[in-house]
Amino acid sequence: MKDTYDVVVVGAGGAGMSAALAAAHRGLDTLLVEKSAYFGGSTARSGGGVWIPGNYALRAAGQVDDGDAEAARRYLDSIVGEVVPKVRRDTYLARGPEVLDFLRETTPLRFSWVPEYADYLPESPGGRARGRSVEPVPMDARFLGRELERLHPPYTKAPANLIVTQADFRKISLGLRTVRGPITMAKVLVKRLVAIALGRRMVAMGNAIAVSMRKGLADAGVPVEYETALEELLVEDGRVVGVVVERSGERHEVRARRGVVLGSGGFEHSQELREKFLPQPTSTDWSTAAPSNTGAGLLAGTAAGAATDLLDDAWWGPTIPLPGRAWFCLAERNLPGSIIVNSAGRRFMNEALPYVEATHAIYEGEATGVSHVPAWMVFDQTYRNRYLFAGVPGRQPFPGRWYKEGVVVRADSLAELAKKVGVPAEALGATVERFNGFARSGVDEDFGRGESAYDKYYSDPTVKPNCSLAPIEKGPFYAVKIVPGDLGTKGGLVTDERARVLREDGSVIPGLYAAGNASSAVMGRTYPGPGGTIGPAIVFGYLAAEDLAARVESPTA
Repeated sequence: MKDTYDVVVVGAGGAGMSAALAAAHRGLDTLLVEKSAYFGGSTARSGGGVWIPGNYALRAAGQVDDGDAEAARRYLDSIVGEVVPKVRRDTYLARGPEVLDFLRETTPLRFSWVPEYADYLPESPGGRARGRSVEPVPMDARFLGRELERLHPPYTKAPANLIVTQADFRKISLGLRTVRGPITMAKVLVKRLVAIALGRRMVAMGNAIAVSMRKGLADAGVPVEYETALEELLVEDGRVVGVVVERSGERHEVRARRGVVLGSGGFEHSQELREKFLPQPTSTDWSTAAPSNTGAGLLAGTAAGAATDLLDDAWWGPTIPLPGRAWFCLAERNLPGSIIVNSAGRRFMNEALPYVEATHAIYEGEATGVSHVPAWMVFDQTYRNRYLFAGVPGRQPFPGRWYKEGVVVRADSLAELAKKVGVPAEALGATVERFNGFARSGVDEDFGRGESAYDKYYSDPTVKPNCSLAPIEKGPFYAVKIVPGDLGTKGGLVTDERARVLREDGSVIPGLYAAGNASSAVMGRTYPGPGGTIGPAIVFGYLAAEDLAARVESPTA
């Protein structure tokens, strides 16, 4: 590691790698430092979706409608609003396709459309029921050699070469309910056997994004210094001119002639910062983000005078606190035959809501004085037999440890189940009886579950008249603990449309940029669709590098 570079990028996740790659391809001498021993960050742990309307993969699939660019602008205008300046939202939409083109040219990364994965609020003005999300095409990662050992471990364990895409997961989650489930699973298993026989190292989803970008960095000659943590920013005459990092117990100053890009993630794994900024109760154990994300960029940026925004929000999702790990609850909530209740034994939302909105509903309920943390997902044996749940196939028993630690509770009757989880038995019985009536009529009169195109994506098409609703009536009955977890925090340093970090008065801090969850979210307090986190991370990382390339070098660096 030298003493001086043109650009220093902090964090080897999607935002940081995009910034470093773009900087290097603009001829800038670039260093990437990473706190952990791994590359990929939360991007590597994710499903790998990217929400960028109008990109090449959508065009190839015939999924860019006439007027879609304007529709996408109307969509973000309607769901984000003035929480985020319009120029920043519009810049994201205008430049996003260019960034995916750049990654196609400089890395092995290729994307394909995720069929029918709706925008999360598709009925809003400009929303699209068929979706605008793309995901990486699975690839053989042997091209990375021994560096592949530094790929960030996924948040759920899976056998090597068992590659399941987002499109596959939708079908597999239905178990044997449709012919597509077993056929898809059979294809996945055959591909795994072929990969093993040929000695491949297949990756997909977020792993494929991380591996591809790491290969691009290697080809561009960008050094990556692992286990090198940001301590503070070097600031001279109001300008950021470098960083102080800690490695092996020693502090090092590294100067940056052009500037510093913070792509260091959010503060989701700092219990202190969670308790300071986020709604309560909250826990680092409920986050599926990279464990090294403890707010270093936020703290260093604010010490340098940066403004912050959205610190009380996150990329939330109802989460099952399994022993030793959090399970981000996605398809399980949408599949028919389950409900979520509070401590009063009452439903309080459309359980199939997009995950940010669903968790907002949990905290809004908590604020009423009625405990919603934990909430309980209630279902019957029919649901358990039919569907994949937290990685456990239908008809298979849940691990005994889940019961022992109180994450899952089972009882022969709803009254007994209510007693075990501490909710009023009469209320729970009445809630289930009312819900069962909705299931039979096909209309959720309380919360409209099944009306949105998004509700239907992870539903069961064999269930009629509403594919999101089925009665809860066959014992034994189950209750699964639900807590407000997250994919990462939303709040961070305020930036402009060029990813430059701003002060409280709106002025630019020269030499300082931020992207990804180190910056406040361009999506505001909502989530446009699958990939609404990774998309902005890679786009604004790229735009930071573009602006850095146009900057004059610091006279003191």
